[in-house]
Amino acid sequence: MFKLLSKLLLASIGLVSTLADKLLGLNKRDVSTVENIDLTRYAGRWYEIARLPNFFEKADMRDITADYELLPSGEVSVHNSSRRGDGRETEVFGVARVTDESNAKLKVAFAPKFLRVLPFVWGDYWILSIDSQYQWALVGEPGRKFFWILSRQPFMPEDQYEALCEKALEKGFDISKLIRPEQSDG
Repeated sequence: MFKLLSKLLLASIGLVSTLADKLLGLNKRDVSTVENIDLTRYAGRWYEIARLPNFFEKADMRDITADYELLPSGEVSVHNSSRRGDGRETEVFGVARVTDESNAKLKVAFAPKFLRVLPFVWGDYWILSIDSQYQWALVGEPGRKFFWILSRQPFMPEDQYEALCEKALEKGFDISKLIRPEQSDG
């Protein structure tokens, strides 16, 4: 019961914070997404190149991947995996739903299926930028609290990484806090 109340309180605080940002004009630039995403091409394995700190990815995580699969229902299955500092493998399974006609705005949930009726278990997953060959992507959300640089390869040339950081900065993300997890050969 305490855990449920804690989650409800956190969700309420997040909602109030978002509304305050909007009302006070603190969120000066809206976050834009790509115009159109082909989810069939987006499906497959992505490697995490960088992220903003968050509560669900621990500091010692490395070899972080996300595997997406388009389901017959139109939803996308999500399988995130990583290796902890002590070598333990971790994984989590979820589902994503498209929320607009561009396919670039999704809601993702990692909660058990029976809890997915609750709106606060769903988080925004917006595809902010992607190259024409679907080899890298910038993913975030409108509050700019979460952000990832993803790649089809476990490594990215430094000049490309810096160019993507510049794109993120232009969209209002604080790139000074980016974490770059270690990746082994894919």
